[in-house]
Amino acid sequence: MTFHRRGLVAALALFSLAGPAFAQGQATPPKPPADPEAERAAYLRSHYTKYEVRIPMRDGVKLFTAFYVPNDASPQKRYPVLLTRTPYSVGPYGAGRYPKGMATQAFEKDGFIFAFQDVRGRYLSEGEFVNVRPHRDSKRGKDVDESSDTYDTIEWLVKRVPNNNGKVGLWGISYPGFYSSAGAIDSHPALKAVSPQAPIADWFWDDMHRHGALNLQLAFNFFAAFGRPRPTLTDEVEWKPYDFGTPDAYQFFLDLGPVANVEPQHFKGDVAFWKDIVAHPNYDAFWQARNLLPHLKNIKAAVMVVGGWYDTEDLYGPLRTYAAIEKQNPGISNTLVMGPWPHGGWMRGEGTSLGDAEFGFPTSTTYQDLALAFFKQHLKGGPDAAVPEALVFEGGANRWRQLDAWPPKGTKETRLYFQPQGALTFQAPKAAQASFDEYVSDPAKPVPYTTDLSPGWSKTYMTEDQRFASRRPDVLTYQTAPLTQDLTLAGPLEAELWVSTTGSDADWVVKLVDVNPGKMPGWTKEQEQSGERNRGSQQTLVRGEPFRGRFRDSYSQPKPFTPNEVTKVKFVINDVFHTFQRGHRLMVQVQSSWFPFIDRNPQTFVPSIYEAKPTDFVRAMHRLHHTAAQPSALKVNVLPALDE
Repeated sequence: MTFHRRGLVAALALFSLAGPAFAQGQATPPKPPADPEAERAAYLRSHYTKYEVRIPMRDGVKLFTAFYVPNDASPQKRYPVLLTRTPYSVGPYGAGRYPKGMATQAFEKDGFIFAFQDVRGRYLSEGEFVNVRPHRDSKRGKDVDESSDTYDTIEWLVKRVPNNNGKVGLWGISYPGFYSSAGAIDSHPALKAVSPQAPIADWFWDDMHRHGALNLQLAFNFFAAFGRPRPTLTDEVEWKPYDFGTPDAYQFFLDLGPVANVEPQHFKGDVAFWKDIVAHPNYDAFWQARNLLPHLKNIKAAVMVVGGWYDTEDLYGPLRTYAAIEKQNPGISNTLVMGPWPHGGWMRGEGTSLGDAEFGFPTSTTYQDLALAFFKQHLKGGPDAAVPEALVFEGGANRWRQLDAWPPKGTKETRLYFQPQGALTFQAPKAAQASFDEYVSDPAKPVPYTTDLSPGWSKTYMTEDQRFASRRPDVLTYQTAPLTQDLTLAGPLEAELWVSTTGSDADWVVKLVDVNPGKMPGWTKEQEQSGERNRGSQQTLVRGEPFRGRFRDSYSQPKPFTPNEVTKVKFVINDVFHTFQRGHRLMVQVQSSWFPFIDRNPQTFVPSIYEAKPTDFVRAMHRLHHTAAQPSALKVNVLPALDE
């Protein structure tokens, strides 16, 4: 008691000394800085109860699942379940440990039951993990796939989770987006809304490859961490980034030499799926079985597919997933949302800018508001979310557009033709005699895909200023005259190249670029003095796509080029929605390497590039032809202006 009395007296004395100063406004007690993360974590802990369970699947395997139930459990309160299935861990593990966030704060405050599940074979779930597990259209007895695991999980949740209203939503980004797509197939009756976001669709065009060309930097980085074995159940969630020993990714992968060196020098038998990649260089049964698109059928739930125009990992996935669901599930509500975002950027940032592109306002808010309205409509009986068929961001003009179809109706197919002296026009070339541009492609000096040298793959290269590339002698550059009126391209692009090479194999990279005027209109001295960047003459990448030339006739049966023989190479480039404003130029760049985003083509045909030897890598002269008989072009879809 004596100690407490002394403490109280001391405190009163201190208050009496400080009191006049506070009263006279001469000083204010300092407030600790707000910590939004801590406040959010405290909110979740005080408003949700966490449970951890192991849910049995039809084959007896148990999948670890954590779910969080709102504490307001009054009889009239019932909540829908929002389920995410992931190979990336549902941690933190332990009933008393909570994540920093479970969705957006708006979702958390609105009240949902959030459920997260380790897919089979990952972390604390039993069973064998299979990368992009093939779907089984016909299942008997204990046959399982991701669709059946989702079905069995939902069945358990709606029967046993306290205070649920019998409705379930399914969503996830990237790999969890794949599990969302797969889980929508043969939908459980309680599954009412699904949102695959940046979903994997087919790894021969998504993530690990582009038209069969290996995404070396991404695949190496990803599987160096994710691909390690999990011999026993574990709650160890730390990803250990690979020690490259250098901050220069370009030099690291150049010094690596052929892809065949990855296994003996770095992975050393410890990354099983890397062995699968190099064992299947062509689009054979292994990859075909992992194409989810043909199986996206019997979906009863409302769907909202989300993606980013500048997603360096999964751009093919959301576009093709939306199209496949639309075609194979007539009559359901199916929406596409595409914004100016990198991978997952709609949930991980404001979306005001990216790399060398500025969008002018926080674009992510538009999606987040729509997503909450979408799930509230279908899971809570909320008001109509007024979700359009397609909500797409129009680059260049920097605005959202609501469309009744994607690609939009009323576009006009046309071609931009490559011409001599680097010209690009809508008129076909007229030359009857040989007309071509040529460059030496040297595997020892490949064209970089970015100026970012960091070992992790670039998240911003898809908007990067391309002047670093266009000034190289091994990059062909074609551009229009300054546009006299706005030009909007909407939908897929297609390269139609007439080429020849002194080698027997080659890659072709085609890039669509928006070129700013040399003198930016309205630029003021005040802007310059304020440090604002003058983007005059900037060459902003809009879309780029590599193609492995050996696959020009078949992705399953590659064949060599005949040296010096003119050959047509044709391939589809992922969709765009971009307006090239008047005064700008439209540019197309053509090159034969994009390193280390894409592995180097040896330019000598070998059965598998993944087994190429150093001596197979040779310099070659490539030509792009533009004559009346061989009119190299980029096929585009133009969205006319309202007054046209």
